[in-house]
Amino acid sequence: MKKKILIVEDVEMNRDLLVQLLEDDYELAEASDGKEGLEKIGSEKPDLVLLDISLPEMDGYEVTRAVRADTSIADIPIIAVTAHAMAGDEEKALEAGCNDYLTKPIDEEELWQKVEKLLA
Repeated sequence: MKKKILIVEDVEMNRDLLVQLLEDDYELAEASDGKEGLEKIGSEKPDLVLLDISLPEMDGYEVTRAVRADTSIADIPIIAVTAHAMAGDEEKALEAGCNDYLTKPIDEEELWQKVEKLLA
């Protein structure tokens, strides 16, 4: 049985890229804003979440903090996937509760390493 990854990304082109990279090996679900992403994390209980930080409705930090506060989903691993690559951005994502951090544009090999590590 394939592991399920939820991709929470508001830019369709970025979402499509992640889907193309992962669809052969994983079951995928998608959400286009933070609120929908949080709802799908709760209802679908994915094995991993790829979460954009700059999202409409709720940003990735808010989504992560909400997930970590809910005991039924708190242990689901989250990788922040973001164009925010300034000093301190990675620390901010990890402090919010993300398990890992990946910058855009996405390095395919780095994506695979991080996904496989958290799903091992």
